[in-house]
Amino acid sequence: MGDNSLAPELWLLIEHLPAGFETLREEARGEGYLFVERLAADWEARRMRFDRDGEALLAAYATGVLAGIGGLTIEPVLPGALRMRRFYVRPLFRRAGIGRKLATALLERARIIDVLVTVNAAPASVSFWESLGFAPDMRDGHTHLYCGFC
Repeated sequence: MGDNSLAPELWLLIEHLPAGFETLREEARGEGYLFVERLAADWEARRMRFDRDGEALLAAYATGVLAGIGGLTIEPVLPGALRMRRFYVRPLFRRAGIGRKLATALLERARIIDVLVTVNAAPASVSFWESLGFAPDMRDGHTHLYCGFC
């Protein structure tokens, strides 16, 4: 699937985690990414629903299959900033533009309100975030900052 020809469909999640979430969750767990487990636990407990001002959780579907998920929340450390969170693209769908579409859709939401965005990038994803314009900034619990419109 890594041919960059997929045109993912993005869905804003409000009431429920998306269809296909369990498969995505299992794949993330298999890769050692536990933040998808935290997403499920926080969602179920209603601790994090991505529903405050500026927040959003998006699901990306490719060919009718859940390919990825990612969200923005209020940054707990930097007042007035947002944080990319719970960002995961299933291995089969990587390098097909799905992560980029998810990230740019979330950054567009941040651009509308003109705020700084942070991310705590896993080592394997550093080049991805930097290709989007995030700059290294190792402090306050994040690894990168994006201020392409500030």
